[in-house]
Amino acid sequence: MILLSSFLESSFPPSSCKLQKKFNLNGMHKPGDVILGGLFEVHYSSVFPKRTFTSEFDTPGFRHAMTMAFAIDEINKNSKLLPNVTLGYSLYDNCATLDIGFSAALSLASGQEEQFRLLENCSGTPSVVGIVGDPFSTFSIAASSVLGLFKLPIVSYFATCSCLSDRQRFPSFFRTIPSDAFQVRAMIQILKHFGWTWVGLLVSDDDYGLHVSRTFKSDFLQLSGGCLAYSEILPWEDHPNEYKKIVDLMVRSTARVVIVFAHQIHLIHLMKEVRENITKHAWIASEAWTLVGGLHTPEFMPFLGGTLGIAIRRGEIPGFRDYLLKINPEEQNSANNMVKQFWEDTFHCRFSANWLEAGGTVCTGEEELRNAETELLDVTELRPEYNIYKAVYALAHALDDMLHCVPGRGPFIGHTCATLQKLEPWQLMYYLEKVNFTTPFGDQVFFDENGDALPIYDIMNWLWLPDGSTKVQNVGEVKRSVFKGEELTLDENKIFWNFKSNEPPTSVCSKSCPPGTHIARERGKPVCCFDCIPCSEGKISNNTDSLECTSCPEDFWSSPQRDHCVLKRTEFLSYHEPLGICLTTTSLLGTFICTVVLGIFTYHRSTPMVRANNSELSFLLLVSLKLCFLCSLLFIGRPRLWTCQLRHAAFGISFVLCVSCILVKTMVVVAVFKASKPGGGTNLKWFGAIQQRGAVLVLTSIQAAICTAWLVSSSPTPHKNTQYHNDKIVYECAIGSTIGFAVLLGYIGLLAILSFLLAFLARNLPDNFNEAKFITFSMLIFCAVWVAFVPAYVNSPGKYADAVEVFAILASSFGLLVALFGPKCYIILPGA
Repeated sequence: MILLSSFLESSFPPSSCKLQKKFNLNGMHKPGDVILGGLFEVHYSSVFPKRTFTSEFDTPGFRHAMTMAFAIDEINKNSKLLPNVTLGYSLYDNCATLDIGFSAALSLASGQEEQFRLLENCSGTPSVVGIVGDPFSTFSIAASSVLGLFKLPIVSYFATCSCLSDRQRFPSFFRTIPSDAFQVRAMIQILKHFGWTWVGLLVSDDDYGLHVSRTFKSDFLQLSGGCLAYSEILPWEDHPNEYKKIVDLMVRSTARVVIVFAHQIHLIHLMKEVRENITKHAWIASEAWTLVGGLHTPEFMPFLGGTLGIAIRRGEIPGFRDYLLKINPEEQNSANNMVKQFWEDTFHCRFSANWLEAGGTVCTGEEELRNAETELLDVTELRPEYNIYKAVYALAHALDDMLHCVPGRGPFIGHTCATLQKLEPWQLMYYLEKVNFTTPFGDQVFFDENGDALPIYDIMNWLWLPDGSTKVQNVGEVKRSVFKGEELTLDENKIFWNFKSNEPPTSVCSKSCPPGTHIARERGKPVCCFDCIPCSEGKISNNTDSLECTSCPEDFWSSPQRDHCVLKRTEFLSYHEPLGICLTTTSLLGTFICTVVLGIFTYHRSTPMVRANNSELSFLLLVSLKLCFLCSLLFIGRPRLWTCQLRHAAFGISFVLCVSCILVKTMVVVAVFKASKPGGGTNLKWFGAIQQRGAVLVLTSIQAAICTAWLVSSSPTPHKNTQYHNDKIVYECAIGSTIGFAVLLGYIGLLAILSFLLAFLARNLPDNFNEAKFITFSMLIFCAVWVAFVPAYVNSPGKYADAVEVFAILASSFGLLVALFGPKCYIILPGA
């Protein structure tokens, strides 16, 4: 591919192009039918004024480059993958500098020949069909912004900025390392696992840190309800005052967990200002510094011991170490400077003869690499290398899929297929988007719609051993599956905590609200800082950190702890409670006395006393009083439909029967007295036995009609009343129609008043007609009881209203029984 940009000059003939400038780059190359590019950090330094390569050599970075070389060599030997096609490579050193890394990316895209003709094979280093790298997010952003215009695939193994997932800005960018968006979610899973909702955040002053800061703030609140105690930016330069302010803020804060998305240099600057009290904190490391060996030192471990970190997935690459042992600078051509630079750095020698004159050691190329002390041969922790391995194989599989295209069934215009001779980068990108394979280590590799591979991280723990040495151990993993989302696996028994208790710290702004309370947040404070307010009566919360309390169902009430609903207590006038027992006993006692009196009257029915007191009405009156005593039992016990309907009807009819008997009895007394006077005999014909029975029947029938009308129109029904008490249900009989109940009582009252008036008028009759006095006294008691009943009944709640009514029934019944039949029994009984 040829980029016609500012670094190409178009003044040459139309069939040729010429480079405007050739970059002085450090690289390593291998020819092939198809060339893959690579960008690696083989040297690192802060300043490169002349783009020389005398800065410090980075052995792990060189191992990264050799990983790509090994993967390509392995693919070339594989008869099933890209058969009859030889892959080559062009690998460049970005020197950890943006302008060099960007220059190297442009050189890979355009080639390094000063002039070449179009449509002809060019000698030298050809342009590439895909690039593995750059490891830095900022470098990848710069390169992808330009190369993405030409759809040149870039597969990074270490650039994690979530911004690179934007397919509008970076349409040809892919990566085999999880993005910071997933790294953030992975860390939030760890925080959520330990219940840490109040943490501090430190980020580096670059694209990596600033993008993470924005993502973390929103996701932390959304996914776990946590919030940040502070969020600070770590400067790249060593500014003691700035770092001291940050450390002082950490000390003052109540947050005991610190999350750091930064690089090694930032941690070194920060640790210079740390004091002993920072040992109370737990550190969460991003993948950028979790495995950096320069921080696992006795100097830093008193503060950083117990750190939990996110690390790139460790993989295994069979045969890689043997491949590294075969490296020999004598077998490399002059274009592969990296191998010679590695050799010089490892064996502290130079290939230049001038070095010998200066008193140094000259490299022979025969030095034994196997016996050298070098990080290159440490293949136990292949993490970035494993991502590089997957990136190279992803490009190879995309090429292989492209070459298996059947002409006439291709995915491009006219169902055509791409060919190696006329391959366009966007055609390879089409197949790269659909690639799907499994590595020998068992990991599946494919890219989603944003160019991100299926993410997985190892969780590492910094262990400080008793002998003073350190170890970074794997304690779990966090990954995203297609169906289950983020999955966290932790072996907590293996985790080392840098505290005396060896237990994870507590880091919350406010302790969790237990069940029975709800969260009440204060205006102006973070959402995870709140007060716990107990639920009000009738409401509960059965979960921790409930935002609000829920009301219990109608028949339920909150428990004392307000954490669950319980059935409301039920209340009614029961046979089992003391009040109910007393009333029941009294009712049965009255019934028994009525039965005894009835027996006495029956036994002495032939005596003058019984015969003179209208025995038939007396017997009927005793039966009605007995019914009055018994009807009171209908007011005791749990209300049911039949008891509610029967209680007032039985009460009303029984009392009307009783009062009507008294009324007729009174009228008979008055009539007999008048008949005893001269000319008064005619009055008795209206008060014969038949007339007496008829009067009682008619008066009682009227009450029966009132009760029937009441029951038919608006019958009393059982009712669960919750208005008296919130925490209990009062079972009562709703009277249905207040008018019906009032008419029933009013009719009884009318008869009682008539009886009282007649008896009162006849109170001064001679002694042989003195029954009128007893009737007057009994009706006085009756009326007094029922006049007092009305206000007492209205103001008595629940079961006490029934108790008042039962008391009124029993009191009035006893009043009538004693007043009317007490004196007679006193006379009738022998020996009285």
